[in-house]
Amino acid sequence: MTKKLNPCSPIFGLSDDEAVMVDFDNVSFKTIKYWAFRTMKFHKLEGFIILRSSKGCYHVVFNRSVDWSENMRIVAWIALLSNNKGLQKYHLLQCIKESSTLRMSTKKQKPSPRIVYRYGKQNTQIRCFLQYRKLIKNIIKKIAKNLCDKA
Repeated sequence: MTKKLNPCSPIFGLSDDEAVMVDFDNVSFKTIKYWAFRTMKFHKLEGFIILRSSKGCYHVVFNRSVDWSENMRIVAWIALLSNNKGLQKYHLLQCIKESSTLRMSTKKQKPSPRIVYRYGKQNTQIRCFLQYRKLIKNIIKKIAKNLCDKA
């Protein structure tokens, strides 16, 4: 039995200004790994996780804490060098909001992002990201359960 998603259901995300987070669309897994490793090494970001948000779409979260200025400088560096138009748009939107946001929940027919690769240290921003991710997923489950109980 396939679960039908409510088109009006809210989309939950996590926003942060100290974690370097990027959203790559229309790339291969090989390409995302290349940019994650290159960025981690060049900017000394200690480690990263890659989450698959949908086919050909990935999120990357890096471990080292940074200030907002360095965060956006790093994301701009990746966007410029990778020439990924989606990432360039993501960078501009994060600058406007003054925090980086990644989706945690389902969105239309896209599942919630799942971790597909880990590398290096995971003890700072990645640990925080995963703790909040777990909290958000628990909230989503409770909301869904309450909606089912009322139906």
